[in-house]
Amino acid sequence: MTDPAAPALSGLDPAAVAGYLAAVPHVEARPPLTAELIAGGLSNLTYELRDADGRAWVLRRPPLGHVLPTAHDMRREFRVISALHGTGTVPVARAHVLCEDPDVIGAPFYVMEKVDGVVLRTREQCAALTAEQRRSVGESLVDVLAALHAVDPAQVGLADFGRPEGYLHRQLDRWDRQYASSQSREIRGLFELGDGLRAAVPVTQRSTILHGDYRLDNVMMRLPGVPDGARNTPANPGGPPDRPAVAAVFDWEMSTLGDPLADLGLLLTYWEDPGHPPKDILAASGGGLTNQEGFPGSREIVDRYQSATGLIVDDLDWYIAFSHYKLAVILEGIHYRHEHGLTLGEGFERAGAAVPGLVELGRRYLDKTR
Repeated sequence: MTDPAAPALSGLDPAAVAGYLAAVPHVEARPPLTAELIAGGLSNLTYELRDADGRAWVLRRPPLGHVLPTAHDMRREFRVISALHGTGTVPVARAHVLCEDPDVIGAPFYVMEKVDGVVLRTREQCAALTAEQRRSVGESLVDVLAALHAVDPAQVGLADFGRPEGYLHRQLDRWDRQYASSQSREIRGLFELGDGLRAAVPVTQRSTILHGDYRLDNVMMRLPGVPDGARNTPANPGGPPDRPAVAAVFDWEMSTLGDPLADLGLLLTYWEDPGHPPKDILAASGGGLTNQEGFPGSREIVDRYQSATGLIVDDLDWYIAFSHYKLAVILEGIHYRHEHGLTLGEGFERAGAAVPGLVELGRRYLDKTR
């Protein structure tokens, strides 16, 4: 934690946040406020806050610079988790307050409750689980995604949260623009992959609330045998045999209304089947975790999701190819920010190296659709 008398963190002034939160109902943080940057994310910045009484919250704000149009929208994140909190089927943190006044810390931010649990970000953490626990982790991840896609947007006040008609076409246009906005080098085949996807866009069967970046390390897991608050520490394999489950889904910055198979395609892009080599190209963005005994394989994930949603998955290779394209553009933007000194934390230096491999794999998946 930072010392209360220390200079402000990059991207966050604890004293300014403390002054703001002191007057927020149901929060009323008591100064001095300490803050710690939570490692793991490569986009929006996440901090754990703690006040003089030891109470804790989590704050999210955009990256330090080169924020692309429509990206890193704090209002969208705050709105969607506020809407989903009462569903009882999609676990999210309780949202406390949204601050859109840039004078407080230099950018909009929001504060939410701190959820106790573990974020599985390393192979060592997953290896510390039993095979049965790993299976439960994978199954819970799929079940929560299916539950999200079953929520009626109108019933939770999100009917106008996006424009589902033409979602896939607009996504392709968006990521083309994002790449153009952060292009610092030539990536062979990236534009061709986008053009190939655009020529074969599948018909959307159903429009739902999308997370936009759904993967294992964007959820908090409640694991048996791990003390509450043991964030990012290995699980205790000697704990009680209760089933692990998703405690909260976070990182909602790309959420909208659209084709739910886009979420499934992205989950599978990050997923390694048990017994298969790690996907080295995803090392910078959360891959290389699930190829251990017990985790369900990709086919099992698809079957479980299809059984829960009733969606036809014949065009899934297109969605996986699209996810490779999208992820390549996102990592290229992160590479751009890192090259310009606009990132905090670790892992950013590896983002750029992953991009060419993602493009090549995306082209292979697209070829399978022809």
